[in-house]
Amino acid sequence: QVQPVQSGGGLVQAGGSLRLSCAASGRRISNYDMDWFRQAPGKERDLVAGVSWSGGRTYYAESVKGRFTASRDNAENTVYLQMNSLKPEDTAVYSCAARVPGRTEYVSWGQGTQVTVSS
Repeated sequence: QVQPVQSGGGLVQAGGSLRLSCAASGRRISNYDMDWFRQAPGKERDLVAGVSWSGGRTYYAESVKGRFTASRDNAENTVYLQMNSLKPEDTAVYSCAARVPGRTEYVSWGQGTQVTVSS
C-alpha cells in the first residue's frame, strides 16, 4: 500500500504562489493516478486537480484551471501541486489521494495540509 506524506502549504498573500508535495512511502507512486482535493470550512471536499500515473494526462477543476499545475516525478516518488495566482477562495485543507488507474476508489490519502490565502 502506498502511503502519501504531504508537505508544503502555509500562509500566502493573494496573488502569491505555493507548492504542495506528496511523497510516497511503501509502494511506488508510479503505480497510481494521483489526485488533489481541497475542503474549505463548512464545505464539501472537492477534486481540484489530478495527474495520471505516467504524468501524461492531467485534470483541473474550472476554478483552478490556468493557475494550478499538477505534476509528478516518479523517480523521486513524489507528486506536486504548483499553485499560482492564489485567491482567498483557495483557502482550504488540501489532500492528495492515490487511485489505481481505471478505478474510482482511492486506496490511500495524505494527511492534509492547510493553505491560507490572505486578501
